[in-house]
Amino acid sequence: MDLGALDLASWLRTGVALVLLAAIAYVGQRVFRVEAPREAVVAILRAIVQLALLSIVLTGIIQDVRWVALGLVGMLVAAIVTAARRSGGRAAEVMLLATAITAGPLVVMLVVFGTAAIELTPQYLLAVGGIVIGNAMTMGILVQRVLHASIRDHWSEVEGWLALGATPRRSIAPLAREAVRTALLPIIDTTRTTGIVVLPGAFVGAVFAGLSPIEAGRFQLIVLAGIVAAGVVTGSILAFTAHRTAAVARPHALVE
Repeated sequence: MDLGALDLASWLRTGVALVLLAAIAYVGQRVFRVEAPREAVVAILRAIVQLALLSIVLTGIIQDVRWVALGLVGMLVAAIVTAARRSGGRAAEVMLLATAITAGPLVVMLVVFGTAAIELTPQYLLAVGGIVIGNAMTMGILVQRVLHASIRDHWSEVEGWLALGATPRRSIAPLAREAVRTALLPIIDTTRTTGIVVLPGAFVGAVFAGLSPIEAGRFQLIVLAGIVAAGVVTGSILAFTAHRTAAVARPHALVE
């Protein structure tokens, strides 16, 4: 890292802005009595530490595809651990989450770099892999939370299907499909409003990095399509295997 490039005055102003934004997030949640308001502040603090470390680490690995690939594995593990904590950490759920969150980004990167739509360089591998892994993690968390909440709310319907002889998978299939649809909505809406409502970070970053707006747009299109595809793969795996972790055969486990 080039310490000489650090502008202390700019970093001081950045610190002030971060403190104010974190305070707004915390106070806003407290005012409306949102559960666990400190989580937003902790998330910002963690982001500060993690991005600082990432900036230092990337200085040494950004020129080598092998090191970048190893870094992506680390990101993937962190994503799985984070999603597992949200799911409650049951062994069966963790295994399925790990499979789903890995499969989505893997399929996307095989297509993107296999077709040479984007050149396999350390920079592009890190950018595409990091973005897609993060979104797959979010998709995995949302699908499980929405699905489990739906099963609790519609348990009488699930029980009715089971009483009629339906398999556990069939009994929750409508709820699983709706959970995937609900989790995909933010991704789909962001994709279709890109350039009109949303100015995507990958596009802005690519322009700032020196790409022409046309090339930056091409890169952003690949990233957006990759996010959607990874979300569908991750969500579909979780939905198809949801009967193994949704406690359909153990309704008492759905009672909190």
